[in-house]
Formats: sequence, structure tokens, C-alpha cells
Amino acid sequence: MVCYRFPFPAEFTIHNSQFTIMSLIKGTHHIAVKTKGVEEFNKAVAFYRDLLGMPVVRAWGEGDGSFMMLSTGDAMMELMASGTDTPGQGPLRHIAFRTDDVDTCIATVRAAGYPVTVEPKDLVIGGNYSIRIAFCLGPQGEEVEFFTEM
Repeated sequence: MVCYRFPFPAEFTIHNSQFTIMSLIKGTHHIAVKTKGVEEFNKAVAFYRDLLGMPVVRAWGEGDGSFMMLSTGDAMMELMASGTDTPGQGPLRHIAFRTDDVDTCIATVRAAGYPVTVEPKDLVIGGNYSIRIAFCLGPQGEEVEFFTEM
């Protein structure tokens, strides 16, 4: 079996057949988190901007119409104060942030009172892909993963 790491090459061969991969997706622009009103919006801002240090790219609106885009380094997270529904977990399971220090991320969120759901641990997946991960719950109950390749 052939295993490729991202990004996939434009052309590659599997089982003597030629495939051309033309991705319409060039990366992740943003991840959206809806909050229920201004109080929950402010909690999300305190977690992502203040605690995790994501810089503000842009912000607009006020009250229940408040929006903020934060940089994740190679994409953005959009916070919206306009949420009125409480969707189930659905197909989106968690947000994974790339980091150089999983342990410090977990220590930081734990010290701020956020629940840690998976302690930092090393894993080898796919036979040879070594990673270190940990999970916590964010201010809206969203699962947040801290992820590093080793």
C-alpha cells in the first residue's frame, strides 16, 4: 500500500493505473463557532484570543451581531455571537490545532478551568506516523485537540 503525506503530489501511480489529482481545495480558510449571544461570545474570545493567543484578524458588528476572525497560523477561526440553535455533535467531531507543545497547551487550558478530556499522549498511527495529542472542551462545549507531529 502506498501512503502519502500531505500535500499529495499532483500525479501518482497506484496499481499500475495513472491518476491525476486536481484538488479544488487549497487549504482551510476558517472554522466557524456559533455562540449563544454576547456572554458566550465573550467566553469564546477569552479562550481562543486571550488564553490560546490567537491574534484578531478582523472583527465587526456588535451585540448579538458580533463577529471576530482569529488567526490559527495557517487558517482562521470565526466566532459568531448570533447562534440560537444547539446543534448536535454531528459529523464535525473536533477542532485540531497544530502546536509545538501539546503539554503546555493542556496546562494552560487546565489552569484556566477548562476540562481536559484526553491527557497528552504519544501515538503511532498508520504504522509509522508518530504524533502527540491531547483534548479539552472549549467554552461552547466544542472538542479542541492539540496536535503535534513527532
